[in-house]
Amino acid sequence: MQIHHLPYADPGDPDVRSGTRFLLWLGRNQLGGQVKSLLWGLLLHLGIAGLPLGVGLAVQAVIDRSGGGLARAGALIALLGAAIAVGDTMQHRTAVTNWITAAARVQQLLARKTAELGALLTRRVAAGEVVAVSTGDVEKIGWFVETLSRFAAAATTLVLVCVGLVIYQPALGVVVAVGMPVLALAALPLLPRATRRADIQREKAGRATELASDTVAGLRVLRGIGGEELFLGRYREASQEVREAAVRSARMWALIAAVQVLLPGLLLVVVVLYGAKLALEGRVSVGELVTVYGAVTLTHHPLRNFEEIAMAYSFSRPSAKRTARVLSLTRTTTTTVTGTHERPGGDLYDPVTGLLAPAGLFTAVVCGDPDAAGKLADRLGGHPSEDPEGHVSVLLGGVPLDELPLDAARSTVLVQDKDPVLLSGTLDELLDVPSSGKVRAEEALAAAQCGDVLAALAQASVDADGDPMRTRITERGRSLSGGQRQRLALARSLVTDPEVLVLDEPTSAVDSHTEARVAAGVQRLRTGRTTVVLASSPLLLDLADRVVLVHEGGAVAVGTHRGLLATDERYRAVVTRETEEETLVDIEESA
Repeated sequence: MQIHHLPYADPGDPDVRSGTRFLLWLGRNQLGGQVKSLLWGLLLHLGIAGLPLGVGLAVQAVIDRSGGGLARAGALIALLGAAIAVGDTMQHRTAVTNWITAAARVQQLLARKTAELGALLTRRVAAGEVVAVSTGDVEKIGWFVETLSRFAAAATTLVLVCVGLVIYQPALGVVVAVGMPVLALAALPLLPRATRRADIQREKAGRATELASDTVAGLRVLRGIGGEELFLGRYREASQEVREAAVRSARMWALIAAVQVLLPGLLLVVVVLYGAKLALEGRVSVGELVTVYGAVTLTHHPLRNFEEIAMAYSFSRPSAKRTARVLSLTRTTTTTVTGTHERPGGDLYDPVTGLLAPAGLFTAVVCGDPDAAGKLADRLGGHPSEDPEGHVSVLLGGVPLDELPLDAARSTVLVQDKDPVLLSGTLDELLDVPSSGKVRAEEALAAAQCGDVLAALAQASVDADGDPMRTRITERGRSLSGGQRQRLALARSLVTDPEVLVLDEPTSAVDSHTEARVAAGVQRLRTGRTTVVLASSPLLLDLADRVVLVHEGGAVAVGTHRGLLATDERYRAVVTRETEEETLVDIEESA
């Protein structure tokens, strides 16, 4: 896989049983790139390791006054220099390719999982963790995958150097062969503590990221209540904790780096002292001593890869663990059945609560518990809750939603969350969504009562004609009020025109006058389509074809808004604060 071939046609089915297994799975899927990087790395390291041989031959040729030997040594050094240049260039190229392609694979897996889970993702995983996984964690995972091949090349080179020195000069080669494993493994006792400190740093950084994300998302509210300083103080504390954890982690890695410098220096001293003794005794030549000395000196280059692989694993393991946790989330717990891709139709039925939304009708659902209402909305969209009962699939025309292919289920049932997200871009781009083509953008905007939004966007437009459809909307629509964002999101849902539209509190952020007009617009535009609205507003409920009261996990009453007001005390308790006598008087007067 090359960078220009991205994205992957299929990123694969990852092993998410643990962070380590996920890293190994990534490494196996990058096998071709790993082998290329390994071979180029061997060319680089062996070229570097061979330089002392050329220098030693040159020194010995000078001592022996051999012009031919000096020429041969010079040619060997030139050849090794070319090998080093080519090997370094190509290893860097293949290593970066491995890094980018591995990171891209993880990004595609996360994007696929996000599309599969939808709004349910942030209900199961904190928003800050999602941000951390999709940004910093992806880079750290790619770093480890890229480091694997360079580490393998370095380890192979050290083995070959030790074997070569034993053959070339046994007396000194044995000393190097004994000392080299000690150098390579000397940092192992320090790694557990360094890993723990790196984990603590990552955990604190994740919390700080989550706090920052939540603060930015709620900035408008914070300004309204004067809470900026409070949250700023909390973020200061969190950032200082991250700084302290980073310093503690850096100290351990500095100690490991010092060990990686100190021990090779000690081995070099031993080789020089012992080699000088052997040279004085005439057991080794000066050229052989120079060769062994240079080989030991240059082993510092491949030895650095041992420190890097340890650091890469320590930093990427928690990242891989978080990524595997996100990727292990499933839309359902049942096995998806590959069936027809045709859109099913019919009544929408939830076996958990007993809620029935007849096809083609406007059904309002009253639920006193907002959390229960949110879980019900998720379930109606084919996203079961975490509790065992929530794993029962919703039926559409008798067909379980979680047995449908994901694209068919998504195109049939659309759920608008109570806090919908508007992506940055123009209004044209916002409304450019997959749809049936039966509802025009102008009709949807009119039904959602977006006239004031269009006027505000036209005023903010940088175009001479003031076209609101080409005006950019800032990230998450923060330049708009809560009610404006809510109505634009509703217009987007109406443009989609799904077979079943589920709206969770679609008018909670607008005034009562606008709410009545929005309700009427939705009713008019969705005529003949199945619409389910979870709300407690009398203005919405009064326009519904049927109203269902969900109480303590079950549908306990069905009727019209006025009928339930007159007959069901539990319903009155949710939708009005009036006493029973006052409610009956209001109904009689309105009749």
